[in-house]
Amino acid sequence: MAPIEPARRVAVIGASGYGGLQSLRLLHDHPHLEVTFLGGERSAGKRWNAITPFLPLARDLVVRVPEPDAIAAEADLAVLSLPNGLASRLVPDLLARGVKVVDLSADYRYRSLSQWKSVYAAEAQEHPRHDDALCEEAVYGLVEWERDAIAGARLVAAPGCFPTASLLALMPFLSQGLIETSGIIIDAKTGTSGGGRAAKENLLLAEAGEAVAPYGVVGHRHTSEIEESASRAAGQPIRLQFTPHLMPMVRGLLATVYGRLRDPGLTAADCTTLLQAAYRQSPCVEVLPVGTYPSTKWVKQTNRALLSVQVDPRTSQLIVMCAIDNLVKGQAGQGVQCLNLLAGLPACTGLPLLPFYP
Repeated sequence: MAPIEPARRVAVIGASGYGGLQSLRLLHDHPHLEVTFLGGERSAGKRWNAITPFLPLARDLVVRVPEPDAIAAEADLAVLSLPNGLASRLVPDLLARGVKVVDLSADYRYRSLSQWKSVYAAEAQEHPRHDDALCEEAVYGLVEWERDAIAGARLVAAPGCFPTASLLALMPFLSQGLIETSGIIIDAKTGTSGGGRAAKENLLLAEAGEAVAPYGVVGHRHTSEIEESASRAAGQPIRLQFTPHLMPMVRGLLATVYGRLRDPGLTAADCTTLLQAAYRQSPCVEVLPVGTYPSTKWVKQTNRALLSVQVDPRTSQLIVMCAIDNLVKGQAGQGVQCLNLLAGLPACTGLPLLPFYP
């Protein structure tokens, strides 16, 4: 790993959205990264501490229109928390000016522009500027599986929250060829903050409170994102079933992943040992003992992922559970992990791993 460089300057673009707010909170006390530029459109010209008194910054920065020259003059690294389709309008100019970028949107999660357009058709039509070469160059920011590639990258595409939890559960077993590549099912549940900060009817308290509801049952956008990384791990195309559910809580995500074991003699203890080996050098991931199942409250406001595995001997079914905070490990915290690697720091530097309970 490269030598530690203290006080690397960071720009946060899209600072007032949930992703930007979480990024700023995590960077607030970071020992080696300093926020030096805040970018936004609707809040441009306003002082940060005035518009966000609940999260004041020691340097009361004025939010500025995110112009590439201004960002490059103030920052070495940038984290973009923008709606899908917008980041790609800014990224090429930042890279050309030597600014390394972590993008929290989906703009560079796919290896080809045509695939992104097929999944994000509406955004592609509204924001047509995109670069196929940068799609190929971008490194997928699942830190526990792409650590070395991220450290040497210019552009990192942070995974979505559902893919993060699902892939952390799946990758060790797919990469070792221990489960069948067909019949994989992911049942996932998330808090309402996963829908972003913009007003949406289904996220109103009167709608989401005291209710559990599936959505995107067929064709959810994160399905193809999970399949792309799962296919690379398995060395062959993967088609799986993914069903998300909205839960009456603000934050948290639990993914339960099902796959059929190729060796019916494998036990939960065997599979737990495999997970422990896969993540032995990943301090943000903890594997729980057999019979202890993760709760979203155990990871609330932390960058920790909790994994647990069980095996049903009647059906040779593997059941892997992963709990994360959708806004931290599932978004901004993973983005900070990527920033750490780009800055030559250990991936988990400055990130919270213990919750305030309950």
